[in-house]
Amino acid sequence: MEKILFTNEVKKKLEFLNKKKKIIGLSHGVFDLLHLGHIKHFQEAKKFCDILIVSVTDDKFVFKGPGRPKFNSKERMEALAALQSVDYVILSDSLSAEQNIALLKPNFYFKGPDYKNNSDDITGKINSENKIVKKFGGKTIYTSATKFSSTSLLNYFEKSDRSKDYLQNYVKKNFTFNKIKKLIHDLKTVKPLIIGEVIIDEYNFCEALGKSGKEPMLVVKDVFKEQYLGGSGAICNHLSEFNDKVQLLSYIGEYSEHINFIKKKLNKNTSFSLIKKKNSPTIIKKRFIDEIVKSKILGLYSLNDSFVSQTEEKKLINKFNKLTKKSDITIISDYGHGLITKNFAEKIKKRSKFVAANSQINSSNIGHHTLDFYKNADLMIINEKELRHEMRSKNDKIPFLMKKLSENMKFKYLVVTRGNSGCLLFNRKNKKFYNSKAYSTLTVDKIGAGDTMLSILAICLLKKIDINLSLLISSFCAAQSVKTIGNKVAVNKNLLLKDLEHYLS
Repeated sequence: MEKILFTNEVKKKLEFLNKKKKIIGLSHGVFDLLHLGHIKHFQEAKKFCDILIVSVTDDKFVFKGPGRPKFNSKERMEALAALQSVDYVILSDSLSAEQNIALLKPNFYFKGPDYKNNSDDITGKINSENKIVKKFGGKTIYTSATKFSSTSLLNYFEKSDRSKDYLQNYVKKNFTFNKIKKLIHDLKTVKPLIIGEVIIDEYNFCEALGKSGKEPMLVVKDVFKEQYLGGSGAICNHLSEFNDKVQLLSYIGEYSEHINFIKKKLNKNTSFSLIKKKNSPTIIKKRFIDEIVKSKILGLYSLNDSFVSQTEEKKLINKFNKLTKKSDITIISDYGHGLITKNFAEKIKKRSKFVAANSQINSSNIGHHTLDFYKNADLMIINEKELRHEMRSKNDKIPFLMKKLSENMKFKYLVVTRGNSGCLLFNRKNKKFYNSKAYSTLTVDKIGAGDTMLSILAICLLKKIDINLSLLISSFCAAQSVKTIGNKVAVNKNLLLKDLEHYLS
């Protein structure tokens, strides 16, 4: 449709409109269920401007609870473009309208009457947007259109389906949203120490050209690349949203040319201690992505996955002994790249008050992977594949294997993640299983979902938050993390609260 503008078209159209001295208005939202309130809002807004542009939140940034958005961004944009009062529709590739406001510099920015009370703005986005509007000489106008809520309407029609969600019903019965909100805010007092390999995740977007004319190989055209902080660094960024202070212990390559990148990408409330691993690079995992379909073509890893030397191990243990005095939980994410030796793991378990671990199977340690290093851990999180590998079982039922593994390894809590099937937690003390479904509605990239669940669930259990509620909180955080590629965006606490509020309303 001609009304829908893509990124490369917006600037050109904007230049044309400015030359014509048109008064530009902007409205922004999800518009997951287009209703009469939206239509009246746009009709009123149109009276103030010559051109009304509507900015639509991309699917990956829609945090309105499970099952949302009901309609993808393409469908929502087409519905809006069909309205007479709307001149153009654009996509917002961010958590708020701030980028589009800065790009368009509208004369008027329109919000509905339900946004007039800024104290109700959990995320703080409205205040930020208003500041940018003012900065460019614009004015925010709150329309007087009839109040409707897409979320309320969708929740009404889905009531019968949602009643089948045991976890939702349990939490609603035992907790108020304000109580949950307080519990989440109280997590700030936890002082976590994260131990695991720091990884730089590089995504190379490319266009497949086809087979080479001279050699039997695929040729791709480089389009652009992005780098994010992954591995234990990503865990730190997730936790820094919930905890006042976060500590990191890891290694980097022999030549520390990436130290500034790591420092820049870590949130400010994170302190780090890094040793140099001899004859090793800083771990970089390059993934080549087809830019059109967004599928992964190839992975190219720079790493040395041999164990650290005895000298390096000694340095790690000495640093750990100092850091653990300032922490009340140790979170281990073992990516199998040589950071954690059996001796180091024993020292960690001996001196830590609470140990949460994730020991992963990857392309370089299949057949050598074992959970033996982490016997007696308070919390262990693995996926179904790792469970079956450890138990050498292809067909046995998961609860049976979990119970057997937990008894063998003396885990206090064992969690097995199952992708779209959610996750299952076994509490060895009371012999009970706890289940959570997957709450992701959009899966862009599964990398980092297990790490997200590990970190958030660990601090919740440390604070003795109800197990069912802890599972719900960590599952919602994991759902956030898979919405973006790699570890591009850390878990956002305010968006989590907004998700929970919608879910329990």
